[in-house]
Amino acid sequence: MPRRSRPHGPTASRACGRPSPWGRVSDQRGRLLVAALGFAGLPMLSYDRALWALRSWLDSWAGIGAIATGMARQGFDLQLTRYDEKGWRATFYTTGMEHSITSATASAWERTPWHAVQGAARDALR
Repeated sequence: MPRRSRPHGPTASRACGRPSPWGRVSDQRGRLLVAALGFAGLPMLSYDRALWALRSWLDSWAGIGAIATGMARQGFDLQLTRYDEKGWRATFYTTGMEHSITSATASAWERTPWHAVQGAARDALR
């Protein structure tokens, strides 16, 4: 009896009736961005050098630039606002849309700009 093949690839879970674990992302770069943001949200363990290196890079202005570039490839614009010494708000909007609070796709408020950008990006890609 021939085996029935199961669907695979980015649309496999949707074909089986399950939501995709990648959310709105369908290309390889987007999936890498989702993975990096997921690992950045894990607690930092002192003995895990790879996680430490990823977090150190993402928790910098260069990391914010990389996330902003990756999100632009996924169709999002970033607005990053500093509120004195109180913290930072990162907001992602769909590219090409008017940037108003009612059109925001995802937003996060944190003490550091990199954590705000990471949190808002994770929420936008869900």
